[in-house]
Amino acid sequence: MIRPYLLLVATALGTQAAAAQRSVAPSELLAPPAAEWLSHGRTYDNQRFSPLTQVTKANVASLVPTAVYQMNVHRADGLEATPIVAGGVLYMTTSHNSVLAFDLRTHKRLWQYDHSRNPKAVFCCGPVNRGVAIAGDKVYMATLDAHLIALDARTGVVKWNITTHSADSAYSNTAAPLVVGNKVIIGVAGGEYGIRGSVTAYDTENGRQVWRFYTVPSPAEGGWWGKWATSTPWGDKLPRNIAAEKADSAKYANTWRIGGAPMWVTPAYDAQLGLIYFGTGNPSPSNDGVGRPGDNLYNNSTIALDVETGKLRWYVQHIAHDLWDYDLPNPPILAEVGGRKLVLHAAKEGWTYIMDARTGALVRRSDEFVPHENMFVPPDDKGVLMRPGIFGGANWPPSSFSPQTGLMYVPARDRPNMALRNESELEVGKMFTSGSFPRIPGNEPKGVLAAIDVATGKIRWKSERPQWVWGGTLATAGGLVFMGETDGWFRAYDAATGAVLWSFFCGAGVDSSPITYELDGRQFIAVAAGGIRYSQLKGNSLFVFALGAVTR
Repeated sequence: MIRPYLLLVATALGTQAAAAQRSVAPSELLAPPAAEWLSHGRTYDNQRFSPLTQVTKANVASLVPTAVYQMNVHRADGLEATPIVAGGVLYMTTSHNSVLAFDLRTHKRLWQYDHSRNPKAVFCCGPVNRGVAIAGDKVYMATLDAHLIALDARTGVVKWNITTHSADSAYSNTAAPLVVGNKVIIGVAGGEYGIRGSVTAYDTENGRQVWRFYTVPSPAEGGWWGKWATSTPWGDKLPRNIAAEKADSAKYANTWRIGGAPMWVTPAYDAQLGLIYFGTGNPSPSNDGVGRPGDNLYNNSTIALDVETGKLRWYVQHIAHDLWDYDLPNPPILAEVGGRKLVLHAAKEGWTYIMDARTGALVRRSDEFVPHENMFVPPDDKGVLMRPGIFGGANWPPSSFSPQTGLMYVPARDRPNMALRNESELEVGKMFTSGSFPRIPGNEPKGVLAAIDVATGKIRWKSERPQWVWGGTLATAGGLVFMGETDGWFRAYDAATGAVLWSFFCGAGVDSSPITYELDGRQFIAVAAGGIRYSQLKGNSLFVFALGAVTR
C-alpha cells in the first residue's frame, strides 16, 4: 500500500563542504563496510548482496520515501547508473556525463561536474553512463567521448582528464570504472562501429597507461581465427561452413583490425587469484560473418586477465563466429559454491554460464530463463525470427547473488525480433552491422526476474512482468530482492519465493540498479528513476526509501 508522505527534495545550489567526506582506502574496497556502497557491485565479486538486515520480509511493506534527489541537468535522457555511497555522501552520474555529489544527512548538493563532450563523438544505443568509481580522494568517470576523468571527491575539481581513444572513430566508454590498488580499469564500447575492443588499466594518480589487453588478438598475438569451432562449448551446433571460411581467410586477413568485442560493464575481481573477469560483445559486423572467417576471438566470451599485467589467463568463447549479437553485457559474478570458486555469467541467449574461477573449466549451464525460438538459425535477406532477441535475455542490467539462498537473481527480457543480413562496407564513425533486427509488430517485450539455483542450474522461481525490465537487481540479508521496471514501478520480492512484498510508483522508468546503505543506524534503499530511450516515462530523480515516517 502506498501512502502520501512529505518528500525531502534536494535542490541546493552551489558548492558546499561536507565534514563526512573521507578518503577511501584500498583495504576498504577489498572489504567494504556493510553500511556503505563503495563500488559498482558493492564488493569486488559483483554480487550486489548487502549484509544489512534492518529491512526484512516482515517489515518491507513499511518502506516510505525519505528523499528525492534531482539530477539538475537540462536533458533527461535516462539514468542507468549505480550510485556510490561513502562517508555519508552519495555520488551519481547522468547519461550525459555529469557527476553530482549529495550530502545524505543535509540533503544538500555538494558539487556538480559537467563534462563537455566532444561534438564529434559517436556512440551506440543512446547516451549512457553507468556510474563512477571512488578510491583514495578521487572519483573516476569514463565518458561517452572516450575520456577518463579523475575528480576531487570533496570538490568535484578535475585532477586529471585523459583521452583514451578517438571519439570520432566511434570509441566510447559507458561502464563504471573498476579500481584495484593503483590501477583504474575500463573497457571500450562501440562494437557496432567496427572498432577493435580493448580493456585498459591506468595509473590512479596521473592517468598514465599501465597495460592494455586487446579483446581482438592480432596475428602476432595468435590471431582471431581460433579453433574453427563447429559447436558452442555447451554442445549447441553452429551453422558454419568451415571449409569456405578457411578458403576466405587470406582474402579477409586484416578484418581483425575492426573486429568489435567491446566491454560494456564493470569487471569482477578476485584478490586471492589476482584476476579480473569480464564479458565481451559481438564481432563486427554483427549480422554477416562472410567477411570475418574464424571464431572471431575473443568476442562473445568470458575472460579472465591478470590484474597486474593485463595478460590473458583464460577465456571461454560461448558462441564462436556469432551472427546474432548474442554477446555478454551482463556483469559476471564471483561466488563460492560447494567449496569451489565460480564465475556466474548471465547471457543474452537466456542462459547463465557457470565456470571455474581459477581455470575457466565449464561447470554447468542453467536452464533457459526466457523462451527460445530459432536459436542459432543464421539471419538472411528475408529475415528470421529470433528469440529471445538482441534485447532479450540478460543484457547490461546487473544480476545479483545471495549466499544465503544460493540463488542468482537475473533481470531479463523476452523480446523476439527479426534478424536480417545484408552486405555493407565499413565507414569510420558509421554503424556497421551488415543487417538489422526489426521488432515484430504486436509482439511486445515482457520482463522476467529469474532466480537461478547456482548449485544445480535449475530455475527456482520466475516473476514474469508485463512490461519491459531494464534495471538491475539488489539482494539483501533481509531476505529481499529489489528491482525496478520501465513502467515506473520499483518492487521488493521475497528472495526465496519471488512473491511481491512491496511496490512504489516512481513516475519514471526505473531503469537503473538499486543499492542499500546504512546511515546513523538506519537502513536506506536508493534507486534512480529516469527512464531510458525505450521508456515513455522520462525523469531525472533518485529516490531514497527507509522504514517508517519521514524525518521533517
